[in-house]
Amino acid sequence: MTHKLLLLFLSLFFLEPLLATDRNSGSFSGTIYDQKSRQPIEGASIAIVDEKVGTATDAHGHFFITNVIEGRHLVEVSHLGYSSVVEYIDFNGDVRKDFYLSGTIVENSTVVVTGVCRATQLKNIPFQVSVVRRQELLQSSGMNIMDAITNKAGVASLATGPAISKPLIRGLGYNRVLTINDGVRQEGQQWGDEHGIEIDDANLSKIEILKGPASLIYGSDAMAGVINIISNIPVPNNNIKVNMGSNVQSNNHLRMFNANIGGNKNGLNWNAYGTIKAAGDYKNKYDGYVFNSKFQNRNLGGYIGYNGSWGYSHLLMSSYFLKAGLTEGNRDSLGNFVKELPGGQVIAANEQDFLSTAALIPYQKIGHYKIASDNSFKLGRNRLSLNLGWQLNKREEFGNVENLDEKALYLDMQTFTYSTQFHFKERGGWNHSVGFNGMSQMNKNFGVEQLIPDYHLFDAGGFVFSKKEINRMNISGGIRYDLRNVNVESLQSGNLVKGESFNNTFSNFSGSIGMTYPILKNIQLKLNIARAFRAPSISELASNGAHEGTIRYEYGDKNLKSEISNQYDAAIEWNREHYSINIAGYFNHFNNFI
Repeated sequence: MTHKLLLLFLSLFFLEPLLATDRNSGSFSGTIYDQKSRQPIEGASIAIVDEKVGTATDAHGHFFITNVIEGRHLVEVSHLGYSSVVEYIDFNGDVRKDFYLSGTIVENSTVVVTGVCRATQLKNIPFQVSVVRRQELLQSSGMNIMDAITNKAGVASLATGPAISKPLIRGLGYNRVLTINDGVRQEGQQWGDEHGIEIDDANLSKIEILKGPASLIYGSDAMAGVINIISNIPVPNNNIKVNMGSNVQSNNHLRMFNANIGGNKNGLNWNAYGTIKAAGDYKNKYDGYVFNSKFQNRNLGGYIGYNGSWGYSHLLMSSYFLKAGLTEGNRDSLGNFVKELPGGQVIAANEQDFLSTAALIPYQKIGHYKIASDNSFKLGRNRLSLNLGWQLNKREEFGNVENLDEKALYLDMQTFTYSTQFHFKERGGWNHSVGFNGMSQMNKNFGVEQLIPDYHLFDAGGFVFSKKEINRMNISGGIRYDLRNVNVESLQSGNLVKGESFNNTFSNFSGSIGMTYPILKNIQLKLNIARAFRAPSISELASNGAHEGTIRYEYGDKNLKSEISNQYDAAIEWNREHYSINIAGYFNHFNNFI
């Protein structure tokens, strides 16, 4: 299966440029100035967001982009310390335009792609979206991605150690929050406490956080919101960029080194990165060193792609490996943390045990491997986007000190995701898109124990999305239908059957409608109504056993129904040069809450 999928991705990458027919294109050039001083700005970024092309200004503030596809595109001009300029530009041949940037402390004009079909200015989205840029991530002292975004309103994290942290949006998490990485929904064992987000946090360009139901675009599992992690962005044309960085933290003696190199030559663009991270046990004021909270993390990845007059095609690959201790908290009569030795011996953990980065029994090894094909090409004045992804998630848990190679749990999960959207050309101010997305997923057990059974899942959904500006009011919304089938095998414990096999199908409608309206020049009103759904996870349907590391027994129910939520959002935003005030409220009502 793996070889067939790789062949499919490679075929798409090399054939799509040949299949594109309409090749009308032109250039985009101009100069970026400081609004106040009228001096040119060096290093300003110019991006045609949906086409994933861009460049930076030279020492004289000039920029030049070739092979710009004919049509109406959203352009974002930005520079640190300035308010971004975002506007739609009609391209038909060569276009020249100068821009003037105003200094600001608070950025409120950025472009986002989460929860909408096309890139859109943040102020025109009727629901709440927060943006975390790379500069903020670098300034964070968090030890993983989720720790770095918890300073955003409505966002928190649930941590079971420095290496494992899960997002919570408005109090909801696990399978109610969907994680997207470069257009592919991240699929691991996200229902488990001790399973985090398997994405390299040292190679991120931007994170967009949608707070609220997003089932219209993404289907099931986006009931509480979406974490959209954007990693691979082409560097400016005819450039090669190298970045290297390191991170040292004293609490758990964490050390990290990262290197990234990317290039772009006449549309052929690529990127490669690698990260090594390790940490010993962390300390707190109650326990001192917390035994076996150590971890080791290694990541490799990158992409290769081509941007031309017909659109773009990118092939992405990543490999994530984590070995992390599972903290059980066992102590002796003196209150010291203890470790187990063969033969039933138990001794107090010493300083060398605390400082070592090599996890001891019990521990887990997680490997996450991904191949994805991200494509967009022009069909007349319309556009078709296509994203295919294959993921392999392996989770191995070791807990027998008498047999160090025994795998208590070994979950092997393969996921194939697909997403395609057709964007019609703008007519009378209306923008319409239709989309179809879903996934096929298969999980196998190879360990001594089974916490969840083997299963096969198939998921498909289609939607219609529209937006229009009417007298300064932006209206957007749509409707969607989803179907999910789960074929579950019997749950085994040795020769004992702990759960019978079954086959369930879940289906539902979801949708949303919202508006934004500028009450005054700097004050924006936002309203949104959304209906979302979530099919029960495999653990909720079929688990039966003690979940090690969480101190609980999990028991599923195959008769569970889909969760349905109806959420009402309202917000007022006041944006000024030096500050931004956002007052938001929501009401969320659930049916069949699990």
